[in-house]
Amino acid sequence: MAANIITTEDLKDFKNELLEDIKAMINHQSGFNTKKWLKSPEVRELLNISPGTLQNLRINGTLPYTKIGGLIYYDHDEIQKILTQNRIHNKF
Repeated sequence: MAANIITTEDLKDFKNELLEDIKAMINHQSGFNTKKWLKSPEVRELLNISPGTLQNLRINGTLPYTKIGGLIYYDHDEIQKILTQNRIHNKF
């Protein structure tokens, strides 16, 4: 079995590649969140919920929305605010 020798240069290259991959992932995630108004499918994907759960959040007033014609829009900032307000801190 042949031994591979890892040099300092190999480690630097690996570090740079890893940092570039992490930056790309962050940019991809933040790109999704730059829209001010989200449609129902986008909100369901963001929160990983079903259409019925999203409807219940609208009906019980948990999630504010705007309806124009037949389209429902949700303010991304409001969604973030609700998630922050409903954060539960465990007391250990």
